[in-house]
Order: sequence, then C-alpha cells, then structure tokens
Amino acid sequence: MNGRHVLTVYLKELRDTLRDRRTLVTMFVLPTVVMPVIILGFGFAAGRVVGKARAEVAEVMLIGGERSPALLAALAGAESFVLVPTADDFRALIADKHLRAAVEVPADFDQGLVRGDPLQVRLYHHDGDLKSGFAMSELERFFRTYRDRVVRSRLGDRGLSPELLTPFSLERENVAPPERVGGSIIGGFIPYIVILLCFTGAMYPAMDLTAGEKERGTMETLLCTPVARVDLVLGKFLMVLTGSLATVILAGLSAAITLPIGSALLAAPAGLGPGAPGGGVGLSVDPAGLLASLVLILPVAVLFAATIFTLALFARTQKEAQSTISPLIVVVILPALAALLPGVELTPGLALVPILNVALASKALVSGIFDWGALALIFGSTSIYAGFALALAVRMFGRESVIFRA
Repeated sequence: MNGRHVLTVYLKELRDTLRDRRTLVTMFVLPTVVMPVIILGFGFAAGRVVGKARAEVAEVMLIGGERSPALLAALAGAESFVLVPTADDFRALIADKHLRAAVEVPADFDQGLVRGDPLQVRLYHHDGDLKSGFAMSELERFFRTYRDRVVRSRLGDRGLSPELLTPFSLERENVAPPERVGGSIIGGFIPYIVILLCFTGAMYPAMDLTAGEKERGTMETLLCTPVARVDLVLGKFLMVLTGSLATVILAGLSAAITLPIGSALLAAPAGLGPGAPGGGVGLSVDPAGLLASLVLILPVAVLFAATIFTLALFARTQKEAQSTISPLIVVVILPALAALLPGVELTPGLALVPILNVALASKALVSGIFDWGALALIFGSTSIYAGFALALAVRMFGRESVIFRA
C-alpha cells in the first residue's frame, strides 16, 4: 500500500464528488436542513397541539343523575368542561371523537350519598386520544374533589376534624439531572436518526464511485493508471467514509444547536415550563454523551461504507446499485428501532449485535451513563466487523469478474 497514492485517489474522488449535486444534497443539505426541520417542526407542532387540546373546554356527557340536583349544579359550575345533552349512542360518539368523554352515575346519586349507599361512578373515554385523555383527567379531578368535600362534610357533622383524612402528605421531587430525563425521552430517537443518516451518507458516494464509473466508462481508465488496486479501493473507500461521517457530524451539530430551541417550543405552548405543575422537564442531553456517540459511530460508518461499497461493485449501473442497496435500509432500521422499545437494555450479548449495540449505547450516553466496559466491547466488536467488511471490499475490487461484470 502506498499512502501517497491513496491520498491522491482520495483527493481526486473528493473533488469529483463535490461536483455531484445529488451527493452534496445527501451530505450537507439533508443533515443541516432535515434535522432542524424535524426537531423544530416536531417541537412547534407538538407544543401547539398539546397546548390547544389543554386549553379547550371539553364537551362531556352525563348519563343518569336525573334526581340529583346537587351533582348537576356542581357539574354545571365546572370551568374545565361543559355538559352536553344526553344521547344513547355516547359510546359511538366517543369512539368517533365527536365527544371527549362521558360519566355515568345513578339516577338518585344525591340521595345515595345521604343514605351512605355504595355508589359507582363510571367514566367513558377514548384510550390513546389526547383530548379525551385531558377530559378524563378533568372529570377524575372533579369527582375526587367532590368526594373529598362530601367526606369532610360528614366528618364535620360528627364533630371530627377533616385533618383525619390527611394524616400525612406526599411530595414528589425529581432527583434525576435534566440530561437523564431528556435522554430517557429522546435517547433512542437520536441514534436512530444518526444511524440512518450514516447509512444514507455513504450510499450515494459509494454508488457513484463504483457503478457510476462503470456506467460512465471511466473505471477502465482508472485501472490503467500505475496505481495498485489496493490503493485505488482505499482511496475510494475513504471518500465513501468521508460522505458518511460528514453527514453524521453535520447532523449531530445541527441537533445540538436546535434541540434546546425545540425543547422550548414543545414546553411553552403546552404549559410545561419550570413554573408549571410537573413541568420543568426539557429535552436536554449530555453534550459529552452526544460527542461519545459520534465517536462510537465511527466503526459503524466504516462498516456501512465498506459494505455498501462492496455491494455497489457488483452493479453495472447506478440504477441497479440503488435497487440492490436501498432495501438494506430496512436491515439498518430494524435494530435501531429495537433500541426504542421499552425494557430493551444493553447486555454483554446485545453488545455484540451490530447497529443495535451502538443504538443502545448511544441511548445511554446521551443520558450521561458511561459504561466503559460495554463501550469498549461495542467499539472493539464493531471495529472487527468493519475490518472484515473492508477486507472483503479490497478483495472484491481485485477480482476482474466483479469489476467487469457483464
């Protein structure tokens, strides 16, 4: 191997690649534009949707309670929801999202309270619907308050202190730092995007430097130069690796800049600021963990670059290469998606699974959790896989039947 020849081939391919509009879009426009659009767009849209749903007065329906004027008066005086006329098809209305929620009580609810009868209040809602969930929460809060008021009245009638109901109080305090909380929320999403961009960043340069040169008829001219095959393949491979890493680094920088803005957009309209109840949770991630994730992605980029480069060598045209390589995106996405599943944690066995190991490690890193033993195992195993893939690429480039495949 001649390092000077490798550098010459690399610089030549880099110059040619920077002239290709499609590759430039993949390497620069995609990570620097798409990432802010995803983060800011998601933060703005989600914040607006949640804030609007929380601010709307929910329409709920009361089933029963015909002979309970006290309950009807209390429900009518509630500010967080409004009663609508009763209908027999209230279940269908809720399922079709025409009605937020419904509450069913006995007809003589007031008299039952006076007698001390065991009464049941049934709440109907649409599980998974945001607006129905807010209405459900408001109804539950109303009936808890109404129940406490009835109990306090009974205690007062018997000369007992209402404080008997609260012998102690509960107070919650979050002890996890913001990056742990933010990492738990979006920790799996970041490596998913980074791994996907790492793959797509290598795909177009690899196809252009192999099948593209075959299609243009320049591969034969390149092979006639007094440069060893290994120097040619390493120079081309470095260009593919550059495309992959450039996409990932730009995406990481873009995410680091726009993530705080997206967090603020999500929190403010939804009423989740520091002063809000249960608020103050941002989408902060550990900067050192984010940087470590980018370092950890290096052997993955080598693995992707070498694998895509080898597959593209077998194609006669760029169209054929694209039809061969594009389905691999599913193979890349599935392990990254598995890291998003709840309960999937990094183990010594999973640390040896390509892509999944990096996704799980990155998920922990952006939360500020550094397991150096697992990180060393992941980096080492992925580097071995990448080394095998690169060796295969060098070997395939040296075979005439692959380069001049008819």
